[in-house]
Amino acid sequence: MWPGWEMAVSDYLTLTVASLLFVGSHFLMSHPLRATLVGRFGANGFMAVYSAISLLTFGLMIIAFGRAPKTDGLWPVGDVVWIVASLLTLLAAVLFAGSFIRNPSLPGVPNALAAQTPSGVFKATRHPMMWGFALWGVGHILVAPRIDNFIFSGSLVFLALVGSKAQEIKKRNLMGGQWAKWLRSTHFFFRPAALLHAGIGPWGAGILIWTIATWAHPFWGVSGAGLFRWLGL
Repeated sequence: MWPGWEMAVSDYLTLTVASLLFVGSHFLMSHPLRATLVGRFGANGFMAVYSAISLLTFGLMIIAFGRAPKTDGLWPVGDVVWIVASLLTLLAAVLFAGSFIRNPSLPGVPNALAAQTPSGVFKATRHPMMWGFALWGVGHILVAPRIDNFIFSGSLVFLALVGSKAQEIKKRNLMGGQWAKWLRSTHFFFRPAALLHAGIGPWGAGILIWTIATWAHPFWGVSGAGLFRWLGL
């Protein structure tokens, strides 16, 4: 064993527990505990409790991630890997930006939106926000293939994709025929080619988000990402 391995294992365990709390609380509050919490706190109160617990557990994840050992990567990370990761995070930003436009999965939107003809990023997937998080996670795992990042980013990928499927089951039970029509007219799995037809709005906003985020990486103690990696800025 290497020196300090007991502390490293402890830090990884702490990160794992924090990640389980974040993911587990989302599933519990979104499904088995949702009706009870809404009944006790009301719809607005439930959203406040949900947001507070989510922020708290995600904060614990970030703290634990920062303390976990940063070991050597499990595979070499060269320019090709960085290009792939940069493209994935760009697509993630476009999906995320477009997910706020007439999204029937967002809380508080009219159920009638599920009967609309898919447009924008919804031509690529009916879960653009969740696939955005998943692609972001995969991209970061590619360029930082470490144990701590497998736990941190892997938890976000798992929550995004499994949570999307769980959301579909809940929506089908709540909305019936309207949601069934939305399921028939859209796709669960992300179709990259369809994103080309998402429109100038999601692409413009996505490129802006991606540019700012990649430019800001050095402020987070990370080497330049995206185009800034090769521009030397």
